[in-house]
Amino acid sequence: LPKRPFSILEVGAGIGTMIERFNEHRLLQNVRYTAIDSEPANIDAAQQRLAPLAAHVDLALETIDLFDFIRREQGQRTWDLLIAHAFLDLMDVPAALPQLFSLLPSGGHFYFTINFDGATILQPTIDADFDALVEQLYHCTMDERITDGKRSGDSRSGRHLFAQLTAAGASVIAAGSSDWVVFAGENGYPADEAYFLRFIVQTMAQALADHPELDQARFDAWINRRHQQIDAGELVYIAHQLDFFGAIR
Repeated sequence: LPKRPFSILEVGAGIGTMIERFNEHRLLQNVRYTAIDSEPANIDAAQQRLAPLAAHVDLALETIDLFDFIRREQGQRTWDLLIAHAFLDLMDVPAALPQLFSLLPSGGHFYFTINFDGATILQPTIDADFDALVEQLYHCTMDERITDGKRSGDSRSGRHLFAQLTAAGASVIAAGSSDWVVFAGENGYPADEAYFLRFIVQTMAQALADHPELDQARFDAWINRRHQQIDAGELVYIAHQLDFFGAIR
């Protein structure tokens, strides 16, 4: 009899970049891959990007809320591997893990990547004290984030996952850093990295707009200076993150 396909579930799959990575590394042979995301535009983009794979990969893409999906599938199906890429640090992790793990069999594996871990570094320094205050307050917006009335963020998600995974009945097999380090070379920023940096700076601007602990005029000038540094190819951005691979007991 042929070997049963290895089943993968990716939650918060976005536009399908993880699937593309698996395909590039020839990891989709005899695999049944299910990918879900709550945003219709993401799944539409994934379907277009991944259309060439449809002929030789068993791939199911669906627009659905994660917890609606769990309620529908709990007790009905399990997957061999659960993937969450740049996703867990947007959730109430202690509450979410037991529900996520209900979709794995005993001994099933998980791969949780890009879990932010408390460092947003922008160089060159503009004003050391003010730079540190902006970073601190930006991280606080992650810790205080509420979505649909529920806590949905943690600026130190990476380090906290060790204990949270253990509490949820999982064993960590491997863990390591997956830091973003973005800088310009002799020919400027490669690919779309200047656009990415502008997105990061604008995200900080929106998160801290009218924050009571910031002088807004000074903060606006700080944001403008960061954009000028991007224009000049000077800005260096480092974000500390952790990846985890493990199994449930």
